[in-house]
Amino acid sequence: MSSPSTEASAAVATAKVGESVELAVYERSGFIESRHAGNAIVLDGVTAEPLLRLGNPDAPVFPRSAMKPFQAIAILSSGVTLEGKQLAIATASHTGSAGHVALVRQLLDRAGLASDALACPADWPTDRTMRNELVLSSMGADPVYMNCSGKHAAMLLACVQNDWPIVGYLDPEHPLQKRVREIVERFTGDKVVATGIDGCGAPVHAMSLVALARGIRGVSNASIASPFAMLRGAASLRAAVLANAWVAGGVGEPDTAIVEKLGIFAKIGAEGVMVLSTTDGTTVALKILDGNLRVAAIVGLQLLVRVGVLTQTQVDEVAPALDLTVLGGGKPVGVVRATI
Repeated sequence: MSSPSTEASAAVATAKVGESVELAVYERSGFIESRHAGNAIVLDGVTAEPLLRLGNPDAPVFPRSAMKPFQAIAILSSGVTLEGKQLAIATASHTGSAGHVALVRQLLDRAGLASDALACPADWPTDRTMRNELVLSSMGADPVYMNCSGKHAAMLLACVQNDWPIVGYLDPEHPLQKRVREIVERFTGDKVVATGIDGCGAPVHAMSLVALARGIRGVSNASIASPFAMLRGAASLRAAVLANAWVAGGVGEPDTAIVEKLGIFAKIGAEGVMVLSTTDGTTVALKILDGNLRVAAIVGLQLLVRVGVLTQTQVDEVAPALDLTVLGGGKPVGVVRATI
């Protein structure tokens, strides 16, 4: 029997191919081998009015990990104090490096819990050094290495501090998950249109790219001096990510490179989702329709160039860190490039 969330999600779907536009190509030896279509929106930082719409950004998407900022803000609004690296790991899609795992364990220690309390799946780190260490020590996959473990550890800490149940903390009806949904709706300004189960087991809420961009713009524009706790939390979150880019992602991750080199708040989400928000609040939300993230970062940056808040020189400086080179026989023979 289908779960209620599955039944609800069946009533909506993301944009169709015919509604979408080409955003990027994969070029090998002068031949366009693959084309990536998708949808995107760019919102003005001051007015929140659309500066650019491509395809159908009103169609719903599951933001996947691009929803983590809202989840972290919900944790903060539940009374949990997180700052700096501990706050950055709460919104991270990390690589499981030694530094990342140490931060996850700090949150678990604060909660008085071991890693077996994490309800995210056991996984291997994508960080090569840590993975090699595990293999050499005959250790295996563990939930603490899963890229969402920081978020889960912070969720558990919120449960402990509020005397909420630990078991079932991912249930959509759990008090914490109800708070997440409330924060999502308050920042995006829209009601959730469908709820599913993310790869890590947490609820993920469908929303349009317009709503997602509006929510991330709200995070970017939030002030630490705001009279509202959720906005102070949003401002703290943004500052923590900008100051600790490696924590929120990892070496070699495209959003980490963008944060480090350009000072832009950036977050990838599985299945081709990405959000970027500049210091003035200009915000991009995009979805690569086929779910392939290899073009998301360069598309997002070129959208910011197109609306005039980034220069092409700035993009060219960060491009080498985005893994855009196409190899043939181990040598460069092409490139992944945006076509917007």
